[in-house]
Amino acid sequence: MTILFQNKFARFIIPVFTVLLFLSCQKEVSNIYDGGTPGTIPDLVTKVNSSVSGFVTDENNAPVMGAFVNAGGTQVSTDKYGFFQIKNIQVVKTAGVITVTQPGYFKGIKTYLAEQDKAAFFRIKLIPKVSAGTISATAGGSASLSNGLIIALPADAVVVAASNAAYTGTVNVAAHWIDPTAADLNQIMPGDLRGINTAGAIKTLTSFGMAAVELTGASGELLQIAPGKKATITMPIPAAILASAATSIPLWSFDEAKGLWKEEGIATKTGNTYVGQVSHFSFWNCDVPANYVEFDCTVKDQAGNPLPFVLVKIAEVANPYNARYGYTDSSGYVHGLVPDNAQLSLQVYTNYNCGTSVYSQNFTTSNAAVSLGTLTVTNNLAVANVTGTVTDCSNAPVTNGYIIVLENSQYSRYTLTNTGSFDFSRLLCSNSATVSMIAEDLNNTQQSAPQTQTLVPGANTIGNIQACGVSITQFITWSVDGGAAVTLTAPIDSLYHYNTPGTTSAMIAGSSAGAANNNINFGFDNTGIAVGSTQLLQYLYATPLSNTNSTIVNANVLQITEYGAVGEFISGNFTATLLDTANSTTHTVVCSFRVRRTM
Repeated sequence: MTILFQNKFARFIIPVFTVLLFLSCQKEVSNIYDGGTPGTIPDLVTKVNSSVSGFVTDENNAPVMGAFVNAGGTQVSTDKYGFFQIKNIQVVKTAGVITVTQPGYFKGIKTYLAEQDKAAFFRIKLIPKVSAGTISATAGGSASLSNGLIIALPADAVVVAASNAAYTGTVNVAAHWIDPTAADLNQIMPGDLRGINTAGAIKTLTSFGMAAVELTGASGELLQIAPGKKATITMPIPAAILASAATSIPLWSFDEAKGLWKEEGIATKTGNTYVGQVSHFSFWNCDVPANYVEFDCTVKDQAGNPLPFVLVKIAEVANPYNARYGYTDSSGYVHGLVPDNAQLSLQVYTNYNCGTSVYSQNFTTSNAAVSLGTLTVTNNLAVANVTGTVTDCSNAPVTNGYIIVLENSQYSRYTLTNTGSFDFSRLLCSNSATVSMIAEDLNNTQQSAPQTQTLVPGANTIGNIQACGVSITQFITWSVDGGAAVTLTAPIDSLYHYNTPGTTSAMIAGSSAGAANNNINFGFDNTGIAVGSTQLLQYLYATPLSNTNSTIVNANVLQITEYGAVGEFISGNFTATLLDTANSTTHTVVCSFRVRRTM
């Protein structure tokens, strides 16, 4: 599992901001960099086999269903819990990259140190694209957010990103300021706050503020700053770290392909802001670079059971605000980067919602990697061991499935054994916890109804849960001109439903996980949707017709056969005739579908 470490304060200047580092879980501490010391030029070529999983949420901590997650060239979509999993992919060892895309949000990008055949785990919170205003490309001007983030463009300084052609219309500015003192920075920010400086060396970064900015034109086309021109970005400095903010600080842009920050200029402190000039827009960061050492430990309960997905906090004893955070993997293992030559305090929590730790220990670092081995949580009042079994509709053990646990608006996922049993330990915030549990059977595409359970310290025997009664089948099947039918199914393929808020348009899309690259994408009017309704088909793109210039001849053809609540399913079918206006030929597309609703 990959964990996420968040460094809130640079020890040498005592600020109160957060740094995040993602690293893969591994059973021994080693240095992955050429030359053997942090700060040397990184190897961004060597790849290893890895697996990744995690949960994606929106800004309100609600699960995001149908988001596309890409890692190692493989793409999947999140399920109704916001969960994703990609197994056995090749990623860059020094910087494995995971990218999450969802309409209306900036990309969620995480970076981690990958180890051969090790897994990585993430909790990713997406950043909404908030309008900061509009600017005339010809006259220039500025757009801003209420928190003090300002984007200023000079006159005649914008081009269309795809063609580099000059753009003279209205520029729509979407932006988000990322507060470096936020408790959830480790889930929000892109990458892992490692960057490559102007000398080509890799460093860890301590942030005094970040911003995401996107420019689009009147038709939605992506825009960029023109070559030879520069825009000005102004970022607020939180009051808590203002006194520690240097008069000037390096500016870093985020390289989405490499998953690392790149040093590209200087920002100057002006009052309670940092102001700098940038030559393009993506994510920008005001950071102080620093060195580090690697760290690992394994967290278990008194019975020797691993404590998976629990929060580990490491802070400086002299400055508790200089803290890093990470999650243990399924074996209770956590590995990350911590300050070198420092006296540190380690604490174990259930999650961010629990204010009191259940384990603590001080330790000291030098300039070498440190391993604390196995840490045993001896507080019996904090640990609940949960056991039970799952059977299918025929009362046979579920051999391919999992248990979903919802507590305090946060999901966790536990895999079943090949005998249909589950046995896991969870930390409790207090003497008891009320959770909702769902069992899912992937082989038979069935799940149980949610069950409310009260977990207490010690043994919790749940008994048997029957994963039956609710179908979780998802598919899109289509054919073109009477040819062989193409069928995409979840979770093997990516299936996605999106209903744009405030509009009358819905979209369903599917993409194949295989080499055939079969894709389909269609939109329809969502006004008056109900079982038995007929909806207007607004557009349709389907392999092998994706590149044709087609018009729908008989648009009012999409029939709705199932329409559950959000998180349940929308099903339907249509037979559409497409006219290829390039050569006046027609094509017939027959399609049926069943996909989870996202909105």
